[in-house]
Amino acid sequence: MGTLLVGCDNGSEKASPGRTAAPVSPRPGKPVDKAEEKAPALTPVFERAPRAKSKTVALTFDADMTADQGPRAARGEHFDNPALIASLRKLKVPSTVFMTGRWAEEYPGQAKSIGSDPLFEVANHSYSHYAFKSPCYGLPVVAKNDMRTELDRAFAAFKKAGVRKVVPYFRFPGGCYNDAALRAIAPAKVTAVQWDVVSGDAFATNADAVAEQVLAGVRPGSLVVMHCTRSAAPVTEQAVRRIVPELRRRGYRFVKVSDLMRG
Repeated sequence: MGTLLVGCDNGSEKASPGRTAAPVSPRPGKPVDKAEEKAPALTPVFERAPRAKSKTVALTFDADMTADQGPRAARGEHFDNPALIASLRKLKVPSTVFMTGRWAEEYPGQAKSIGSDPLFEVANHSYSHYAFKSPCYGLPVVAKNDMRTELDRAFAAFKKAGVRKVVPYFRFPGGCYNDAALRAIAPAKVTAVQWDVVSGDAFATNADAVAEQVLAGVRPGSLVVMHCTRSAAPVTEQAVRRIVPELRRRGYRFVKVSDLMRG
């Protein structure tokens, strides 16, 4: 079975969407702790555009591949999904792809093609797709001191593959994070991007069920999480072909995450 890809981070400590933590204020009579005084701010988190003025929605796709899945790819397992990308192009759906560095290394031609197409933007999904908080759906865990390196390695892999349209956003593997993780990656100056609509496409076998879940959850300003990985999300492309025309019929306009943030 492939690496688990879905889920919100139940029980994690989250910063408010789009907000960094305020400086620590000492209690009256308490000496100022110099370590606290110099503690870095939390990375801002964006989940949806709550005050969207129009019916906009962002479809996002995680291109997942963990650092240790090379042998499986060599045996023929497909962690890519060219048919999905082709359908997004045919349907003219602007989208944000959250890509792991390992995926970009395995599929450099596809990474470059996606990252050179103005229809798409590529964001960071770590290098290895290991968790930044435990527990997280059985994923191996990144040491705190290696969290920033995970982002840097992924950005380096994008550059090597020739990915041009890279945006300063990051999605935590599994959506799992806490304040310690938000502080650890703060020096990278990225925005952590979550979601408010879970598509349920990971390991799904019924495209209609995935489509219904998305259609039932979308509101103006919504951000939908889906996957660009054939082996672990085999019906995503079929679901998208139903989701897109129906949302357009309802008056929705598809935008990239960067456009959703700008409102």
